Amino acid sequence: MFLIMRTYHKQGFIILKYKKVVPAIFLERPNRFLAEVLIDEKREIVHVRNSGRCKEILIPGTRIYLEKIVKNEKRKTRYSLISAYKGSQLINIDSQIPNQLAYDALRNNALLAIDVGENIKREVKYNSSRFDLMYNNHNKRGFIEIKGVTLEKNGTAFFPDAPTIRGKKHVDELILASKKGYENYIIFIIQMKGISCFRPNDKMDPGFGISLRKANSVNVKIMAYDCFVTDDCIQIDKPIKVML
Repeated sequence: MFLIMRTYHKQGFIILKYKKVVPAIFLERPNRFLAEVLIDEKREIVHVRNSGRCKEILIPGTRIYLEKIVKNEKRKTRYSLISAYKGSQLINIDSQIPNQLAYDALRNNALLAIDVGENIKREVKYNSSRFDLMYNNHNKRGFIEIKGVTLEKNGTAFFPDAPTIRGKKHVDELILASKKGYENYIIFIIQMKGISCFRPNDKMDPGFGISLRKANSVNVKIMAYDCFVTDDCIQIDKPIKVML
């Protein structure tokens, strides 16, 4: 589990802060769970907190940041890769972060466009899916699915960066839930700044795009937010235009 401190910013922003961050250089990724990096001129194998491809980000020689893990006998690696530079842009690639950011923001009314109250549950099963969040606010109830976004091209954010059968299934289940009277959301947390709009990645996974547009047509609310990212923290910032 990642080690972060949560703080509630005085302007109403949710900030997640890593406790111990170390700069490094990315060398290679032998598999989707591990990377070889250079820390103070020494090679080290580290855990990658993102099972996506991230091919346009994790390029040999890229500057990255790692979180140093408190000693844990169950772990074989001492560090986890949490962010990387793409040119001058720092992108958080920690796939555990978006759910926690959205959950904390919703509980503290920091996502003002969404009024779901404080009665929010995590990891709720519905039919054959398990949704990230479920809320029950007076006469309204529904599910919220959170997707982290790390793929960017010319200022546009895209999801997914690899085919996602599971992601499409979640969207299809939200469509069915909407027809049963639930008020549902899909929130894309774009883990970087400098984004003008969000689009489904139809070239990578046309089925996901088709399902997302169908969800929109039955009033599943589709939203996107960008984030401020530094070496040791990430903060949800502004809503981003969704282009379907």
